[in-house]
Amino acid sequence: MKLTRRLWMVAALAATMGLPLMTAGCGGGQGKTADITPGEMPAGSSWTGVWYSELYGYLHLVQDGDAVAGKWLRPHKDRWGELKGKMTGDILRFEWSEHTIGLIGPNAEKKGRGYFKFSPPTATQAFDTFAGEIGRDKDETGEPWDAVRQKDMAPDLASIGGTGASDLGGGDWDSENKEQGSPEAPAEPQAPSP
Repeated sequence: MKLTRRLWMVAALAATMGLPLMTAGCGGGQGKTADITPGEMPAGSSWTGVWYSELYGYLHLVQDGDAVAGKWLRPHKDRWGELKGKMTGDILRFEWSEHTIGLIGPNAEKKGRGYFKFSPPTATQAFDTFAGEIGRDKDETGEPWDAVRQKDMAPDLASIGGTGASDLGGGDWDSENKEQGSPEAPAEPQAPSP
């Protein structure tokens, strides 16, 4: 009887001490946020353009006022993503989602938040660049993302993502590329040999 009572007391104590520790990491948090201070956006500069990163490929960004939207296609063409955010000075803060092409289910899409800090050309860098991070879920920090603006490339958000059968390797069976000409008449069956 004393052993049973002691076991219950130990279990109750463990539950009371463990519950706050277990719930400390659950839901409701704000996530990790980057500790950065916005500076002035250089005069005449804009986020609109195509930016290249070795890891993320070409990121197409379009700025409308302080709102910025973008899409990217990874270099291996296995994933594409999209972001929407707001700029404050030379900082762009955004929410993103990335989709794995041909994958269905809960692991087909990843989401999070991120930020980019704009840098104009310098004596050693001929083009605009940005440096930032993307985090998973509610986090704004995590994986680095640096890119350089591409010269003479216009952004085309419609060219990336969610295009249908070609995302799954289904080809262009429903496109307008139809064969030209008339089909041949069927051949007559050959008589069996004696």
